[in-house]
Amino acid sequence: MKKIALLLLFVCTAATAQKELPNLNLKSLDNKSVNIKSDFSEKDKVYVYVFWATWCAPCLQELDAMNDIYADWKENLNLEIIAISIDDARTGKRVMPLVNGRAWDYTVLLDTNQDLKRSLSIASPPYTVVVKNGTILFEQAGNTPGSEHEFFEKLKSL
Repeated sequence: MKKIALLLLFVCTAATAQKELPNLNLKSLDNKSVNIKSDFSEKDKVYVYVFWATWCAPCLQELDAMNDIYADWKENLNLEIIAISIDDARTGKRVMPLVNGRAWDYTVLLDTNQDLKRSLSIASPPYTVVVKNGTILFEQAGNTPGSEHEFFEKLKSL
């Protein structure tokens, strides 16, 4: 049943019209400005933007699971995962200690004003956006534990 629901989510999401990634600046953990479109624009590279928050347990589970197999994914695909925290000013101070404690091998960006989140009409985390050549190819809301392998198969098909 879980696989059917996941497949249905993939099919429904893939059927949506493709749109361009917005041209916005976010902050890195070392407080540098990063342009979400131009700084991640290597031709034919797949960028996986994972929207998360420190207070979101499914987000942390998803990012931990992806981190465990990220090296294998990068061996097989020209791929980069960018974890985008949507923590606001109140909870944002928790991001750096959490990331340091998890030792994720991702680029982590901060969307503290939630400008990118709003521009993509994201309701709540976890939310994943797959981009190639500046075009959004796939979006996925939520996380199903253990679905990383199905997600990787979807990435390979793009």
